[in-house]
Amino acid sequence: MRRAVKILSIGGGPAGLYLGILMKRADKDHRVKVVERNRPDDTFGFGVVFSDATLENLAHADPESYLKITTAFAHWDDIEVHYGGEVLRSTGHGFSGLSRQALLDILSDRAKKLGVELEYQNEVKDPDAYLREDWDLILGADGVNSLVRDRFAEHFEPELDWRPNRFVWLGTTFPFQAFTFYFQNTEHGLFQVHAYRYEKDRSTFIVECNEATWKRAGLDRATEAETVSYLSKVFEKQLAGHPLLANRSVWRSFPNIKNRHWSYKNIVLLGDAAHTAHFSIGSGTKLAMEDSIELAKALTQHKSVPEALSAYEAERKPQVERIQRAAQVSLEWFENTERYLGLPPIQFAFSLLTRSLRVTHQNLKVRDPAFVERVDRHFEGVEHQRYGLRSVAPKPPPMFVPMRLRELVLDNRVVVSPMCMYSATDGTIDDFHLVHLGSRAIGGAGLVLTEMTDVSADGRISPGCAGLWREEHGQAWQRVTNFVHQHSSAKIGLQLAHAGRKGSTKRGWEGSDQPLESGGWPLLAPSALPYLPHSPVPKAMDEEDLARVKSDFVRGARLADAAGFDLLELHCAHGYLLASFLSPLTNQRSDAYGGSLEKRLRFPLEVFQAVRAVWPEGKPISVRLSAVDWAPGGTTIEDSIQIVRAFKAAGADVFDVSTGQTVKHQKPDYGRLYQTPFAERIRLEAEVKVMSVGAITSYADVNSILAAGRADLCVLARGHLFDPYWTRHAAYEQGYALPWPKQYPLDRFQFRFA
Repeated sequence: MRRAVKILSIGGGPAGLYLGILMKRADKDHRVKVVERNRPDDTFGFGVVFSDATLENLAHADPESYLKITTAFAHWDDIEVHYGGEVLRSTGHGFSGLSRQALLDILSDRAKKLGVELEYQNEVKDPDAYLREDWDLILGADGVNSLVRDRFAEHFEPELDWRPNRFVWLGTTFPFQAFTFYFQNTEHGLFQVHAYRYEKDRSTFIVECNEATWKRAGLDRATEAETVSYLSKVFEKQLAGHPLLANRSVWRSFPNIKNRHWSYKNIVLLGDAAHTAHFSIGSGTKLAMEDSIELAKALTQHKSVPEALSAYEAERKPQVERIQRAAQVSLEWFENTERYLGLPPIQFAFSLLTRSLRVTHQNLKVRDPAFVERVDRHFEGVEHQRYGLRSVAPKPPPMFVPMRLRELVLDNRVVVSPMCMYSATDGTIDDFHLVHLGSRAIGGAGLVLTEMTDVSADGRISPGCAGLWREEHGQAWQRVTNFVHQHSSAKIGLQLAHAGRKGSTKRGWEGSDQPLESGGWPLLAPSALPYLPHSPVPKAMDEEDLARVKSDFVRGARLADAAGFDLLELHCAHGYLLASFLSPLTNQRSDAYGGSLEKRLRFPLEVFQAVRAVWPEGKPISVRLSAVDWAPGGTTIEDSIQIVRAFKAAGADVFDVSTGQTVKHQKPDYGRLYQTPFAERIRLEAEVKVMSVGAITSYADVNSILAAGRADLCVLARGHLFDPYWTRHAAYEQGYALPWPKQYPLDRFQFRFA
């Protein structure tokens, strides 16, 4: 900013104060005024948390306030999980606790010295009054219940999601030596504690429970004193005679806050007014102060306030959204802790530590190798005992622990995902498929799945799709299975499918989902609903169609067995024929095959049962499902759990859990490992084996997912397209030796692992 600007902060919390500090440091001629409704010594809560990485940011932004913060905080490296009668300790985490009041005192003192105008006990009731004043920039830094955000809601477009759990923020004189989690069962239900020390003899003690437990305990009617009394008894042993302390300690629901826009004219939202992230992954204070760092940088680098606000939002919003995605997964872990209570203590602790999906097996191994070694050996021991397998040497990371499905034994837990290549001729594959799948088998994956392979000519997506409805199709596939079995230790599975209403389209690179301009074929579906408005309208299947398609699947299964496949996967996902029976968005039948979930399940189950009857008893069958449709009125995760239980009862061995692609108007919540939580929930609640798929890119992710019990197998698509030897490279980087094909005599040379 080439000229001095006048900035007003509505809200005197860390965001407003820190922005004032940074702007006055940049140019003493800037005028900054902070208006706060409370007294300077009147704040709620007890302590705030900063990671070592956050403190490093603060050190660069304003060294003086950073030094004062570091003299006031309590630092720890350990996390303790008290569960199942055990105390599980992991070290190397690097966090600091600080009194919220001490932080505000440090920031306000620093702001005053730099010339920031501080005006306390001034409750702003009309933001418009300040718009009429001559301010270049107005900060809405007034917290969760932001008056500024509410006043201009039509421009910010906020989304508020009040979460179902209840929590209360308390303090205690118990001096915790680690960030501590307690899980205490009572006659009313489960209570969990997030506790950490922020001063020599003061600690934050946050208690959380679900709403049902909260009400059964009578805490929905309790006064602050009654809450303290009740929880003091629940955690009497843990507190060891130390009292619980209250400070406006009322039970709350956590609000997830997002805003489509963060600025309007010369007004910008900061901190909790703009966004929240659940306290289980850290502090909203961290986000607020980092907002201020980025905004000050933008204001310094750009010529005008509008330019600066645009640049700030473009830079900062994606950063916050990544943190919010991690926070969402974390808060859901604590909202559903009861789901994990069946896990052994060491796996429960590992699941907790990696709950946000940002901390991985590899991160923890760097911080605390002894803890991760214990996790790995537990995983290996349980899996070997479960599947009757012998231990292997050297000791493997989780991804290289073998797995049994019926009589099939996989050497490792890495799966090459089914990926359509659109390169077959009239259903017959050629040398491209031999090289494509063969190279990935040699590349070390435990299981290679073929692309979606269709049971009839009119069941294809495109003219280039692979098929299995004639003997010559099976013979072509047998070349691939023979190669895989002869030249690798991988197993190979075939994904059997019918495209349904999503068929008769161009090849993927010619126009994904776009209908053929000529040479198309009639389509079948449960209901006469086109996939796109300009797609062909499918025929609603009658009894003859149902019988023929079921027969086609049976024929395909027989041919797959004859071709030498080790596993069969029935494709019931992504809006293809069987999936379109399952979803209420695509199945609008009124007969025995539509309506209730039980009826929508009927045809896919009939197909599965017919296929299972002809597929060898010792060979497993997988079912691929879209756990949710990502669209209102579509399949929900609760529906999918019921669907999985039905397939399990019919003899399914493992479930390949994907999401969406049912309807074009879906709105997926993309992000790293975005489908893994669905796989985990299905695994734990339906008590089945699952494959996790979707934005899994690193061996750290694979090991984390497996060791935490989120899935039994991990499926990678793009990773294997980029690197057919992905699994071998992952083994090398972890210092784990995989046997090479005899044609690659690498073991004859000095091939040392890092």
